[in-house]
Amino acid sequence: MVPVAMGDSTDVALAAGGDRQAFERLYRMHANRVFSLCTRMCGSRTKGEELTQDVFVRTWEKLPQFRGESAFSTWLHRLAVNVVLNARKTEGKQASRTDQNELGEERWDEVARAPLHIERMDLAEAISKLPAGARKIFVLHDVEGYKHEEIAEMCGITSGGSKAQLHRARLLLREALER
Repeated sequence: MVPVAMGDSTDVALAAGGDRQAFERLYRMHANRVFSLCTRMCGSRTKGEELTQDVFVRTWEKLPQFRGESAFSTWLHRLAVNVVLNARKTEGKQASRTDQNELGEERWDEVARAPLHIERMDLAEAISKLPAGARKIFVLHDVEGYKHEEIAEMCGITSGGSKAQLHRARLLLREALER
């Protein structure tokens, strides 16, 4: 008997009913894209791996609620963006509880140790060095293709704020890549 490749809709229906093998097929089919999105949005490969796992845990929990009004990949993408944004909010709350002076000094130490002239800089590396807010907006808009209004809704900001952050991100990238 030759295994027949099933589409997302079949696997989604089976996984929503508790079929772990169907869910594993969905995971294998979509894990790389989710990982790529998480890594770009958070700027860290390690954190991207953690968030990817979080996304699929949430997917397993929320799958019975998937109504099929959009493609599964679209729904999963949106879920991944929300998981990253929620993680960022949680980190922000935790960071505000720590001594901000200590964090600021560590950041300046990193900048002071950085070489003045980098002959060749990778775009992905430059993106990962953007401030968190600018990086998030840049990835959502320029990499993932969301409109400013959608970004504003997802992030709880105005579309003007999204445009300003995108402009800032592009300027910082330009500066980093011209060095």
